[in-house]
Amino acid sequence: MPPATRQRFSKRLADGRTAVYVGEVIEIGFSRIGWWLAQIARLIGGPLPISTDAHVPSIVTVTEDAATSGQIWTRIYARRNGFPQVIHSSKRFAGPTGLEEYLGFGIGMALRIVVDGQALLFRGAGYFVQAGRLKFWLPAFLTPGALTVTHTDLGGGEFQFTLEIVHPRFGMLVRQSAVFREATP
Repeated sequence: MPPATRQRFSKRLADGRTAVYVGEVIEIGFSRIGWWLAQIARLIGGPLPISTDAHVPSIVTVTEDAATSGQIWTRIYARRNGFPQVIHSSKRFAGPTGLEEYLGFGIGMALRIVVDGQALLFRGAGYFVQAGRLKFWLPAFLTPGALTVTHTDLGGGEFQFTLEIVHPRFGMLVRQSAVFREATP
């Protein structure tokens, strides 16, 4: 794995401190089912992109969260028409894989980390609904499919983020790719 990727993901921020990454969405696409999935997901806070606008600015902030020993991720995607889309999630060290992403409204997923050549992959390893201390794992047929987020170092301080959701029957539902660089080293 490239040293820049290792450094980016091993960085611990003091509680309340934030790392800021600026960039541009370079590709976004939906199948018809994927577009509907993104619209329906707005009911739980809109964790998926909702616009097909490419070549628009994007900002990602990562803030240390002392309450969960994790990090709060906020993604802002500009749109050509209307206000930017803001997506919030929290990554925390918990669950069967040791890493979960909490999307809000009690919904989250376990993530498995895989190194594939020079890329770091975060693969969904099950979706859950949580109510207080009770956590219910959803059967595969009730999920949108396999989620993979790929982080690829491009050199020169830049990296590419690619999100894909692939359904076993309906194929590629959502694909988004953006290039970023750290604004606050």
